[in-house]
Amino acid sequence: MYSLFVGIDVSKDSFSAAGLNEKAKLVFSAVPEMNDQGFSAFFTTIMAHGKEPSSIVVALESTGPYHLNLYSFLIAKGITTIVVNPLIIANFAKLSLRKTKTDKKDALTIARFLFLNRESIEKLPSSQTTTDLRDLARERESILKMIASMKNDIKRILQSTFPELEQFVDVLGVTMLGFLKVFPSARLITQASPEAVAQGFNQGDGRRRISVHYTKIIDCAKTSVATTSPSKELILPGKIETLLHLKERADAITRMLVKLCSSMQQKELTILTSIRGIATKTAAPFLAELGDWRNFNS
Repeated sequence: MYSLFVGIDVSKDSFSAAGLNEKAKLVFSAVPEMNDQGFSAFFTTIMAHGKEPSSIVVALESTGPYHLNLYSFLIAKGITTIVVNPLIIANFAKLSLRKTKTDKKDALTIARFLFLNRESIEKLPSSQTTTDLRDLARERESILKMIASMKNDIKRILQSTFPELEQFVDVLGVTMLGFLKVFPSARLITQASPEAVAQGFNQGDGRRRISVHYTKIIDCAKTSVATTSPSKELILPGKIETLLHLKERADAITRMLVKLCSSMQQKELTILTSIRGIATKTAAPFLAELGDWRNFNS
């Protein structure tokens, strides 16, 4: 099916490429620049040795963000392109017992790996959509860690500005976060009028979604052992703003992740969510990291 097997080793400013024909003979090697001219020159080179795009297969290592533009370029040209894990190539390279490491030899190693696995190439492809799915899952995980850290910061600051508050309300609830943006300390609560404190709990529709009456919070603030700290009173509202923003970002990414995963792996998603306790927002990141389950023997 394929008559040209191309291995690519990518770096930030350029990439090394080596091509093998159907007899595993090296037919070209090149080091194009990582720009439009380099991409065009590389495409001209491989087309000179391949009968048509469908007869060419290219493999390149996953190298952070550097391989993505070249990958997208080749896919747009109709060339089968796969992204391989560098660890797989590293293990394969050990068999060659080579003494030195150069980009040109790395490209040739990748090409040889591709040639030797030519019968199972259909199990290796990695699409841009799969990459996007994994990127979303990892960005979501990163944001969730920041959210957890921000929540800890908010609780830590409240231990100074109003330590008793956490004993009878959920300080991380939406209503309380909105209130604490206006009244981040017991001192500011006691200085405000009861009407102003009550208004601080309104969420736009006139209703107050808290588990205790606001007068109890006022009474507690009056007897609080809180430390007077104008700096923390300034920092806390900023932390809350950041937390709310991170939550919005996490929700948006989760929706996109679930939508993309549903379009790509609906059957697998349905199977996972049929297990009690596993929702789509848990199953989707798992499937994003898993990739194609057919790559696993069991």
